[in-house]
Amino acid sequence: MYILNYLTIFDVFSEFMVFTNYFKTMKKQAAAAIPTQWGTFQMIAYSDDDKERMPHLAIVHPAMNVQEDVVVRIHSECLTGDLFTSKRCDCGEQLHVAMEMIAKEKGALIYLRQEGRGIGIINKLKAYNLQDDGLNTIDANTHLGFEPDARHYDPAIQILQDLGITSIQLLTNNPLKVEAFEKTPIQVNERLPIVIPAHQDNHAYLKTKNDLMGHFLNL
Repeated sequence: MYILNYLTIFDVFSEFMVFTNYFKTMKKQAAAAIPTQWGTFQMIAYSDDDKERMPHLAIVHPAMNVQEDVVVRIHSECLTGDLFTSKRCDCGEQLHVAMEMIAKEKGALIYLRQEGRGIGIINKLKAYNLQDDGLNTIDANTHLGFEPDARHYDPAIQILQDLGITSIQLLTNNPLKVEAFEKTPIQVNERLPIVIPAHQDNHAYLKTKNDLMGHFLNL
């Protein structure tokens, strides 16, 4: 009886904390206009303090309207794909397509510093070597002692709340990103696909994401 009552109170308290963002520590540290090939956006850096050298980023269209559904892309950092256009993944191509969409639909892109699905660039390169030896992307990560996907999306939700966004159209193929918004103040009203055609260098990687991680890739 007492345990049941305690659990009920705990569940209610937990949901209250999520909705009020009680544990929020990140703050907007700096912002500036950034001209890009897709147009000019406001880039906003978020972190716990202003000494953070790798803050999460929001790339926001200047005409974004938070009174309507906002097209949002949550993109985890991929140094190899985003910067060096690696063909081992589809991350860089997804980023470019997302920016085109954000420009067209006056939306926002949240750039999370979660390299290598949360394992960092050093371990990501180690995982690549294991993949070259025959392991798939999931088994390579677990072989190194990590979860198949160690990313968290709480920072993105905090940033969207700070931007005043309450309802979104989420640009993603990843069901975990959609699930991350359950029991939060932000409503996902539509999932927008962002499918990049597979090619020889990334087909096995994307096939694993499709078959074993449940990504909506139609492979």
